[in-house]
Amino acid sequence: MLSIGDLARDTGVKVPTIRYYEQMGLMAAAGRSDGNQRRYEPSDRERLAFIKHARGLGFSIDEIRELLELNAHPDQPCAHADEIAERQLAAVREKIAKLRLLEDELARIVNHPHGDQVRDCYVIRSLANHALCEHDH
Repeated sequence: MLSIGDLARDTGVKVPTIRYYEQMGLMAAAGRSDGNQRRYEPSDRERLAFIKHARGLGFSIDEIRELLELNAHPDQPCAHADEIAERQLAAVREKIAKLRLLEDELARIVNHPHGDQVRDCYVIRSLANHALCEHDH
């Protein structure tokens, strides 16, 4: 049995986050000791590691809930898990594309010739006037 502090230390997930996951239904409510302290099983550590990894890959709470449900039925087809991961991959690629445009625009603004004083600063002028930007961001 693990305390919440041990579980946090073992997984790198902060105690308030573990409580939040319990409130959101991603983790079952922990059993309690005679002193009313939360007590976790090794399977809770595995589940929390799963959740942490999924969060690190950008999956939403709802998507993680679905993936955990799928994980609870290992004999079922994998197609739905694949669909969830494919949607996340598409969302990440879309974010990357937007970030590349943002990077290009910031590089253009930073590298644009300008004077040494704020009144001549292209960064300040471009922030004040979106029309100076080449891309919509």
